[in-house]
Amino acid sequence: MELIRGAYNLRTHHQGCVATIGNFDGVHLGHQAIIEQLLAKGESLSLPSVVILFEPQPREYFSDGVIPSRLMTVRDKFNMLASLGIDRVLCLRFDEAFCSLSAAEFCKSILVDGLGIKHLVVGDDFRFGNDRCGDFSFLQNAGASNGFSVEHTCTYEVEGGRVSSTRIRNALADGNIEIVKDLLGEHFSISGRVVHGDKIGRTIGVPTANVLLNRDISPVNGVFAVTVTMPEHVDVLGKVRTERSALGVANVGLRPTVSGTQMRLETHLFDFDEDIYGRRVSVSFRHKIRDEQKFSGLDALKAQIAEDILSAKSYFTQSN
Repeated sequence: MELIRGAYNLRTHHQGCVATIGNFDGVHLGHQAIIEQLLAKGESLSLPSVVILFEPQPREYFSDGVIPSRLMTVRDKFNMLASLGIDRVLCLRFDEAFCSLSAAEFCKSILVDGLGIKHLVVGDDFRFGNDRCGDFSFLQNAGASNGFSVEHTCTYEVEGGRVSSTRIRNALADGNIEIVKDLLGEHFSISGRVVHGDKIGRTIGVPTANVLLNRDISPVNGVFAVTVTMPEHVDVLGKVRTERSALGVANVGLRPTVSGTQMRLETHLFDFDEDIYGRRVSVSFRHKIRDEQKFSGLDALKAQIAEDILSAKSYFTQSN
């Protein structure tokens, strides 16, 4: 998959494609339905597929200090889109200059002159442009004038509700991990590199793998039963050939018992004693055990962690 950073990097060979526009945070089942629709059209027209993204996400830019948590890092989003078969991602910087574009200006500079799109797939609630004129009807008229067709996607529903990134964030905040899997199509996970921490867990007999969150706000908080997937064999080109998994219990939070000030993801792996510092791993959240809390000291914390380990092991035993 090709990543195009900014409209200024568009070249003549990028002209002629099928495209869609959105945030695609989480790349949930609703997003996957859009991608499937886009790929089918691209195949029928023998044209490459393009996903147009914005960084930062518009809701972050207009947040006024209250930033919604990200379900995915930019890196994980790109990897997921590539795995689904997308040919190119055009990542546009969402800044003051970009926000000043009207719907007509965006359509001409990006869709027509930049990409030369032949077909556009958009969500049924999609709007764009500083004048808020960019809706489905606007795009149909623009397409008729500029030689591209437009189709919308129907709302994708699961258990009587629309699948959306907001719904997933709310479910994660409520600790409803099980419904999240139904919305994402897989368990929610956080990927990152294992780094050195304070090593407090090692002093109380429960060493942890500390994974960088790589986001300002975590969509999950508390103690969870998790599975951790890590590369076992990587070829000379850096491509992962085989992976393996381990069970564990993880805490996502500030670690108030030890006066922590930074959000961290710390995972204790069961029956595991290997050096995995520097490796990229994926922590998959299977079940929420409890909220994070402050204890009177390390002894009380150690006792609670022992109970958390038993709870996590019990969950895995019952779920097998």
